[in-house]
Amino acid sequence: MPLTPLAPLAARARERGEGIAAFNVVHLENAESFAAAAEAAGTPVVMQISQNAAKYHGGLAPVGLATLEIARSSTAEVVVHLDHADDLDLVTEALDLGFSSVMYDGSMLPDAQNRARTAEVVGAAHARDVSVEAELGEVGGKDGVHDPSARTDPDDAARFVADTGVDLLAVAVGSSHAMTERTAALDDDLITRIAATVPVPLVLHGSSGVADADIQSAIRAGMTKINVSTHLNKVFTGAVREFLAADPDVVDTRKWMRAGRDAGAAEAERLMRLFRDAALAAPGDEDVQSS
Repeated sequence: MPLTPLAPLAARARERGEGIAAFNVVHLENAESFAAAAEAAGTPVVMQISQNAAKYHGGLAPVGLATLEIARSSTAEVVVHLDHADDLDLVTEALDLGFSSVMYDGSMLPDAQNRARTAEVVGAAHARDVSVEAELGEVGGKDGVHDPSARTDPDDAARFVADTGVDLLAVAVGSSHAMTERTAALDDDLITRIAATVPVPLVLHGSSGVADADIQSAIRAGMTKINVSTHLNKVFTGAVREFLAADPDVVDTRKWMRAGRDAGAAEAERLMRLFRDAALAAPGDEDVQSS
């Protein structure tokens, strides 16, 4: 299936009160598991490749081209997205490779410079029918800073969207990147106020640290794109550890990688259904897990 731009998918999900799963691809097995999960769940998926993942592979092309091939071979609606890129050359490379969405992260820049560079990226991306996500302020947990206290002002968020023309906006509402425990407390009232003020779908970064019921509540409050990375890495690694503990003599890496891939696919499918069905789930639903 051809790649899907993020903007129309997110707009459709926002209208329906659904969440879209956005999962980080660190290696090939991640992309394989996310495609399989999306097909099983019957939902779209955003496969994200971060600037850090590109550095790990020695460049964006190796992991990017592999992910693009898996996405195009899938029967699901798949977005291939560049995540948290502050390097404009990397954004250009993602556009040249054929990514259908990019996130330019100018959150560490002075505000005026962030808006100007983000608008520049939007112009280049929209010329190729590629969607653009940006971040206003800095969501906690990046670069070793684990501070969930950052908050986005709704009026400033609306001005940022008007100034830049972005298709989606990541906002700070209490989550934090790279959390290994799901204990973050989100500000649903703030999410509701931002969603009422900002005309584009909102993105929740740092969702690995948020319990299932709280993610569904955030979607009902106005979140649309839900980013998960650390939690799925934890599931993958746990399955590998369990496999190797049960069979310490194994040397075929495919065997233990398959264990991680299968566990990741199962959890990814569960999360996709959870996000999609947020509008249908009543608070306290027994089917919603909290760990």
